[in-house]
Amino acid sequence: MAVQITHVRFSGYNRSEETIIAYRWFNPSDGKTGDSDKPTMVDFIDNKKGEAYVGTGASKVSVGVIHPTQGQPYLRTYADGQWNNNLVNLPTF
Repeated sequence: MAVQITHVRFSGYNRSEETIIAYRWFNPSDGKTGDSDKPTMVDFIDNKKGEAYVGTGASKVSVGVIHPTQGQPYLRTYADGQWNNNLVNLPTF
């Protein structure tokens, strides 16, 4: 299953991938929407073979999990062979 992440929620004022605490998503295959916290989305991609992306059509960008040596895993977008910050630029909820 693949979901499109459409919105994010940050903890505090610092806007970075590491400070995102929740994601709002849309599943185009069944029309369902939902909100998931960071650990749930990390588990969805890492362990449940789920996929996530940002954008649509030609601007669709895959989302992967970053496992830093210190701190908790977090999501980040990956396009054209590089990690980038598309999630930070999404609307908040």
